[in-house]
Amino acid sequence: MKKIEKNYNPAEIEDRLYSKWQEKKYFHAEVDRSKKPFTIVMPPPNITGQLHMGHALDNTMQDILI
Repeated sequence: MKKIEKNYNPAEIEDRLYSKWQEKKYFHAEVDRSKKPFTIVMPPPNITGQLHMGHALDNTMQDILI
């Protein structure tokens, strides 16, 4: 079993993952011109302007739908 480091080093992990995402073209969208375009409205977070995990979840769900 691989040892889990006590402290998270984001640069070590995220650089490796980001490279894989680029290789697999996760950031590239193929446009299907035969389909009708659509939009999803994302309103401002809330009156305080403070983002929270609910916003991340909502935006993730919208990304999945698209």
